[in-house]
Amino acid sequence: MKHINTLIAAGLISAAAALPAFATDISGAGATFPYPIYAKWADAYRKATGSGLNYQSIGSGGGIKQITARTVTFGASDMPLKPEELDKIGVIQFPTVMGGVVPVVNIDGIKSGDVTLDGPTLGKIFLGEIKSWDDAAIAKLNPKAKLPKQAIAVVHRSDGSGTTFIFTNYLSKVSADWKSKVGNNTAVEWPVGIGAKGNEGVANNVANTKGSVGYVETAYAKQNNLTTTNLVNHAGKTVAPTADTIMAAAGGADWANAPGFYMILTDSAGDKSWPIAGATFILIPKQPKDGAAATEALKFFDWAYKNGGKMAQDLDYIPMPSSVVTQIEASWKGVKDDSGKPIF
Repeated sequence: MKHINTLIAAGLISAAAALPAFATDISGAGATFPYPIYAKWADAYRKATGSGLNYQSIGSGGGIKQITARTVTFGASDMPLKPEELDKIGVIQFPTVMGGVVPVVNIDGIKSGDVTLDGPTLGKIFLGEIKSWDDAAIAKLNPKAKLPKQAIAVVHRSDGSGTTFIFTNYLSKVSADWKSKVGNNTAVEWPVGIGAKGNEGVANNVANTKGSVGYVETAYAKQNNLTTTNLVNHAGKTVAPTADTIMAAAGGADWANAPGFYMILTDSAGDKSWPIAGATFILIPKQPKDGAAATEALKFFDWAYKNGGKMAQDLDYIPMPSSVVTQIEASWKGVKDDSGKPIF
């Protein structure tokens, strides 16, 4: 775990330095949401095969830009692109793991699970309409919690972020005010708060700011020992951000009928479903500039699907079901060399 935290702090996986000079370098960039598991996979893959991966954790917006410019072997985004967007930039898209986004707080005397929020209240906090932790709306949801008369310091992402897409997609579904005033995207005009780069930056800011609230992928909350809140889900049930509740949210995903694997998992039905869940995606050109590097990238993800499930679960990610992996690897036939032959 210490090793992974070091990688996260650096914001870059660089296993290539340990490779022989003749090895093909795999380069990727994008989402910070899956960075902990990509780091863990890269380390294990290098030990198992001798091949490495360079991955820059720069945010989903940056990943989309870099793969569009063809400056990396693959891009990574937590915001899925629609089929017409995939066609426009000439890439295929496939999910690697699913996970949850969780509100995290820093309030003296409050531990994980002590505070419950619902969607409308969370929306009002991030709109700046609820300004103190002893607000009546929060107190109504938490009659037994001792919440202080303390100003709420909102922390949000400053970069183009798939985590922000998932979070604002959820808020847009549960708060009409949020939908009309702010909306849903990888980057939005935040009404209040301070911005931080990456899940890493938000986690660090919340950890160091009393009275703060932010949102991060569950692995970052876990690794940084952040205080998480419970949420009231679509079914009106109070749930904690656990592997079981995230899996419940992911369980209803109909990947077979999702063109280009376009799938949104927020505000899912079900008594046990965690309401802020999503998949994270890889973008790879249909006709890559460097076919050898693209082949190596697909070999890496093939290995991860076959060998990385337990590692993913240890970080509270949900591995893709084997039936979906079969669909994903079938889609790889759409990645072809100059002669039109599939590279994998």
